[in-house]
Amino acid sequence: MEQITAWLDAVSAFVWGPYCLIPLLLLTGLYLTVVLRGLQFRQLGPALHQALIVRTEHGARGDISHFAALMTAMAATVGTGNIVGVATAIALGGPGALFWMWVTGLVGMATKYSEALLSVKYRVTNERGEQAGGPMYYLSRGIGYKPLGRTLGWLFALFTAFAAFGIGNMVQSNSVADAIGGAFGVPDWVTGVVIAIGVGAVTLGGIRAIGGFTSLFVPAMIIVYMGACTIVLVFNIDAVPAAFALVFTDAFTGSSAAGGFLGATIAQAMRYGVARGIFSNESGLGSAGIAAAAAKTQEPVRQALVSMTQTFIDTLVICTFTGIAIISSGVWNSGVNGAPLTQLAFGSALPGELGPAVVAVCLAMFAFSTIIGWSHYGARGIEYILGVRAILPYRLLFVVAAFVGSIHSLDFVWLFSDVMNGLMALPNLVGLLLLSGVVSLETRSYFERQRSRLP
Repeated sequence: MEQITAWLDAVSAFVWGPYCLIPLLLLTGLYLTVVLRGLQFRQLGPALHQALIVRTEHGARGDISHFAALMTAMAATVGTGNIVGVATAIALGGPGALFWMWVTGLVGMATKYSEALLSVKYRVTNERGEQAGGPMYYLSRGIGYKPLGRTLGWLFALFTAFAAFGIGNMVQSNSVADAIGGAFGVPDWVTGVVIAIGVGAVTLGGIRAIGGFTSLFVPAMIIVYMGACTIVLVFNIDAVPAAFALVFTDAFTGSSAAGGFLGATIAQAMRYGVARGIFSNESGLGSAGIAAAAAKTQEPVRQALVSMTQTFIDTLVICTFTGIAIISSGVWNSGVNGAPLTQLAFGSALPGELGPAVVAVCLAMFAFSTIIGWSHYGARGIEYILGVRAILPYRLLFVVAAFVGSIHSLDFVWLFSDVMNGLMALPNLVGLLLLSGVVSLETRSYFERQRSRLP
């Protein structure tokens, strides 16, 4: 086991190091931004409008509404990274790290848009009459050299099926157990049983049950968390302008040592901001395209516009609320890291133990929603490899894993998850670069048709 751990550690260090995945993710996002001529900036308003209005495309293929597809992807994306990841980035990289999270989110919107567009364009109807799509399908069906496309698609599906058990399940259930146990003294096994029952009740019903659940649960949990953040910001309102100023200045000058904070260079602010931003919004991972493919739509571009708002909401909105709450409360340089830092910030504004308890509850909700979202991703991955009959056994095993994760230490699972997530991203990014021409053509065609309909 020690040899396996050492090998995984070496692979993780390389894949997520400064010379592999992080620059590749950023450069791919920048390249797609150029190819799409800054579409994420030009079309953000219309995209948010399309994402939030209720509409039906009569006769369109799909299993769930565009909003349910967005919320399923948001369920998987809005997670512990929005609470723990932001706090860690600021604790290690200083306030300037938040600026680099924004940059990652802005270029990541082009990546997310491209993933969703290709996922809808190349989706297929499976034996159950459901829409199956995602990187494994656009890699295998879209890339001209079929042996390469099929190999990359199969590898992506395999890594997704494994990653879902790690970062999408056991790591999250462990976070829920820690949060609830620490705040309310609930035994881990009790939390594990509740999680397993909840996961089973939702996921065994398939994508329609998942979409129905996330459409209600995800907006509610985001409103609760942002409401709590707003209370902290109002309490520290005089310090909010200075907090924003600190984000911009420290992004380009670094942060001086103060209190328990050891200081951070520009490179550290960039490194931790970019890394945590990528972990938070998952742009480039390809996972969100799997949810987008289930949407009822005839227009890949329309769903892609909806999907790119996911990165905006996750990074530019929720992560910003967390980051400014931490910085404006004055605790960012206390030497505390991770969830305790966010709890310290909330505790500065909310009475008694209410602050830490609110963070614990929100952390538990975010982690649970991540499990629900990733259950769909993993099921589609195993379906691509073994067929639809493998979905039910996979989901049952997924429920068991949710319980196991809540009662065991998961250092090895964390490491394994990092590697699987990285290996998911690599074939997906290759596919996005090879198929960027398709993305550009589909986008131009859609907007030309839209303009021709104007009076």
